Amino acid sequence: MDDVKKYEECPMTYTLNLIGGKWRLQVIWALSQNGTMRYNELRRAVEGITNMMLTKCLKELEAYEVVKRVQYMEVPPRVEYSLTENGEKLIPALKALANWGKEMKVGHHGE
Repeated sequence: MDDVKKYEECPMTYTLNLIGGKWRLQVIWALSQNGTMRYNELRRAVEGITNMMLTKCLKELEAYEVVKRVQYMEVPPRVEYSLTENGEKLIPALKALANWGKEMKVGHHGE
């Protein structure tokens, strides 16, 4: 197996690629805190994100099967986003990372 293939198959690399980028983590976190959200609610919850970036981010997270999109055939159409079961499984790991960061930050200020 060559080095590139090993790198691509590494679970940590896969996970970091999934949550990486400026916005994905913030979208995942907003959905974890609020449950099901509509597009405009998400846009307000993720401060500074543009419509284009939110749309792109949601499509990517759907492709990773972390976010699900449900469109209701109403007038006007209503679309809701929520975490999938896979997305929910990611939350404890994200909380652990956040706690680690908090501990590191506090530890460095005390030096």
